[in-house]
Amino acid sequence: MSINQQTGITAQWHELIADAQSANGIQLDIPLESYLVHTLIHYTQRPEIAARIFAIDYMLAQHEQGQLRDTQLRELADQCLLYAGLFPQYARQRHVRVSYYVDIGRSAYRDLASGEHAWAEIFIEVSAKFVTLMDTLLAIHQLNVSQNTSSPATYPLDPLLALQTWQDTQSQQALKILQQQTHSNNIVNFRASQRNKNTKH
Repeated sequence: MSINQQTGITAQWHELIADAQSANGIQLDIPLESYLVHTLIHYTQRPEIAARIFAIDYMLAQHEQGQLRDTQLRELADQCLLYAGLFPQYARQRHVRVSYYVDIGRSAYRDLASGEHAWAEIFIEVSAKFVTLMDTLLAIHQLNVSQNTSSPATYPLDPLLALQTWQDTQSQQALKILQQQTHSNNIVNFRASQRNKNTKH
C-alpha cells in the first residue's frame, strides 16, 4: 500500500468516526480516536481473526513474558474491541454475550498498562473507555441504517442482544438500538415480554 493510499484510508476512517460521533452524541478525545483508527486499519483486512477463541488466547498470553506477551495481549484486546463494536452478531453464533468481548478486552488492556509499556497511558484510557469506543463502532452501523432508506434497516444487534449488552455494559448505543427496533422507550415492558417468552418455551 502506498503512502497516499494509507493517508487516504486514514482520513476516511477519521471522517467516518467523526460522523458517527456527531450523529450519536459521542465524544472521543484525540488520542482515543487516533488509537481506534489505527486499530481499524490494522485489523479490518484480516478475516482470520474470526476463528479466534478469546478466553483461551487470554490465558495463553498470561504465560508469556516480555515483548511476546505484550504483542499477544494487544492483538487480543484490539480484536475484542472490533468484535464488540463491528461484529457483535458473532457473539450470538458463539453462544456468548457481547460483554464476553468487553470483559476480556478491558482486562487485556489493563494488563498491558501494568507493564513497562510505552503506551501504558493510552492502554489505561482505552480500558476505561472500552464501552465508549465500542459504542462509536456500533454508531458507524447506525450511519448506514439512517442513510440507506431504500431497504429495511439492518441493525448490528438484535433486540435481545441489544438488551443484554445494555444491561451488562450500560452501552448507550445498545440502548438506542433497542429502542429503535422496539419503537419504544419503555424498556421495562420489553424486558417483561422477553421473560414471558422465555418462560413459555
